Amino acid sequence: MSDAAQAPHGKRRLLVAFLPFILFISLAGVFYYQLEFGRDSSEIPSVLIGSQAPSLDLPPLDGLSVNGAQLPALNDAAIAGKLALVNVFASWCVPCRQEHPFMLELARDPRVVLVGINYKDKNENALKFLGELGNPYAAIGVDPVGKAAIDWGVYGIPETFLVAPDGTIVFKQIGPFTEESLRDKLMPEIEKAQTGS
Repeated sequence: MSDAAQAPHGKRRLLVAFLPFILFISLAGVFYYQLEFGRDSSEIPSVLIGSQAPSLDLPPLDGLSVNGAQLPALNDAAIAGKLALVNVFASWCVPCRQEHPFMLELARDPRVVLVGINYKDKNENALKFLGELGNPYAAIGVDPVGKAAIDWGVYGIPETFLVAPDGTIVFKQIGPFTEESLRDKLMPEIEKAQTGS
């Protein structure tokens, strides 16, 4: 074989040898761009934002009373026509305990009604949790096997949904609220929902 015939074959070998390196550099560039300029990787998008909230028909938390009356169950009527916060919580959830003071604060906000979905919890543990920390909820529904949480697209708890008076989910908080997330995320969404913008 002549030198002229071997030259293109040698270039092809060299290209094949460098191909993995070129692919690595390209992928590294894409990953670097996403880290620096892409979406916040801690934010998990919700497909429910902008759609109708799933139907609610959950039994009440037995034994929890307010002013001598059993706290209502969580059903569609509890939030119909109101700006509502639907908070998914459990007594065994440490972040739920951390965010509970914010739930008590939100319960005092006259613009919203706060309701809870008690997720995969034991009745007596939920009662103890709310007895120790206070009950911020206007209604609580028990979700012992997590079916309602699946319907709502819950990834992990706590999660909170802001539902507009027309039943549309307009905001979702994944994880516990903090002062910053209340101020910078939830409160602007409440304002927008109130003004209809």
